[in-house]
Amino acid sequence: MSHQPLRIGILGAADIARAFVKAVAPSKLVTIAAVGSRTLDKAQAFAREFDIPRAHASYDALLADPDVEAIYNPLPNSLHAPWSIKAAEAGKHVLCEKPLAVDEVEAKAMFDAARRNRVHLVEAYPYLAQRMTGEVRRLLAEGAIGKVKLIRASFGIPFSDPNNIRLKADLAGGAVMDAGSYAISFVRVMAGARPTRVSATAQYTATGVDETLLGTLEFANGVVAHVSASFATGYHRHGQIIGDKGSIETMFLNHPPIGGPAQFQIRRGPAAVSPIETRAVPEGNGFFHEAESFARMVREGAQHWTGATEGESCDIAATIAALLKSAKTGGSVTL
Repeated sequence: MSHQPLRIGILGAADIARAFVKAVAPSKLVTIAAVGSRTLDKAQAFAREFDIPRAHASYDALLADPDVEAIYNPLPNSLHAPWSIKAAEAGKHVLCEKPLAVDEVEAKAMFDAARRNRVHLVEAYPYLAQRMTGEVRRLLAEGAIGKVKLIRASFGIPFSDPNNIRLKADLAGGAVMDAGSYAISFVRVMAGARPTRVSATAQYTATGVDETLLGTLEFANGVVAHVSASFATGYHRHGQIIGDKGSIETMFLNHPPIGGPAQFQIRRGPAAVSPIETRAVPEGNGFFHEAESFARMVREGAQHWTGATEGESCDIAATIAALLKSAKTGGSVTL
């Protein structure tokens, strides 16, 4: 890409923002132009840490910066929609952390704002930018495991501090909004369709958010899926796609595992004795690949974006809301 690097502003100084800025530092396609926080001191400290040219004392001031072309929004879940919409109205492209929105109504309002202001809005799932995910999708398209029948996706990571934003109900916390959004996105992308009905059961924290949620998703194309998300278990992240002629297993990681390399397995054949092939795929930091894909989309067109589409993001938001509703009511929910 021969264009100038995409100038990105960072909304807030959260830990995930630190990880993002550090990861994209080597890129020639993006540059971090500014950061905005709720206080100038906090913004300046973040800017000094990462050698960012400008620090702003508010989110609004960052959006008003004429040198910022795009925004990375890693704010708490409840703030994704309002600040992404404000960014779009300020003429900024938006890379918003997952989950994009708390429900489909919010998601559609966000995309409508982006269209009105002729900017791009996308949801950040670093694993979708990884070559491994692209290879899995290619194998499915080629029919390597036949017709997909069953998908399983699970993600658990322990959090117990009630002060953690992930455990705060007023910030749209909870296991399914956090880890679960990855599992739901994996199922939605690999199924290639929107679920038609979901059901779920959950356990809750003292702060009122789901600590563990198990869900079943049904699709019109005959696929059935199981998802789980938890803050009460040891770390685990696993995806399995099972067809009538084989299966694929992957950790669908954002970044290569410690010790690497990134691998996935494919069983070619329906029998227990069918051969299993382990494939190693060159990987890099998912934030880096995602940011460069975002930059190519802005500079050269939407076809360069490797992540979730608008339709997929809206379906993910709808599925999250439906699973939470099902867990609360005890009944299935039709989408």
